Amino acid sequence: MSKSEPQDAFTIERRGDLTVVSATPALESIAMGLEEQAAELIFDPIRHDAEPLIVFDLSQVDYFGSVFLGVLLRCWKMVQAKGGTMALAGVSARARELLHLTSLDFVWPIYADRREAVEALLSD
Repeated sequence: MSKSEPQDAFTIERRGDLTVVSATPALESIAMGLEEQAAELIFDPIRHDAEPLIVFDLSQVDYFGSVFLGVLLRCWKMVQAKGGTMALAGVSARARELLHLTSLDFVWPIYADRREAVEALLSD
């Protein structure tokens, strides 16, 4: 399997004060050592937000590994430092198991789908 570049692994949409990061299937094969590039792609649109709201839509991904887990943690730290909120949506059973094993399923709210996550973050 060939390794993916970070720009192939995500699409990023802005909806007012909310950022939706949709992972593509390419995320499953993102190359080790590219977490900095992946993080910068995600951080760039939220860097200047006073209280960032970010949803990671993982509905197109069955599984992810330590590279993306590291990106999620870095993003969460940035969002937390700015008083924002981060949530996950559409998490597969395999990915949910990884989040459970790392106890991260207690850190981030997990929603069934993007719509539910967006509504929850915008209603706070």
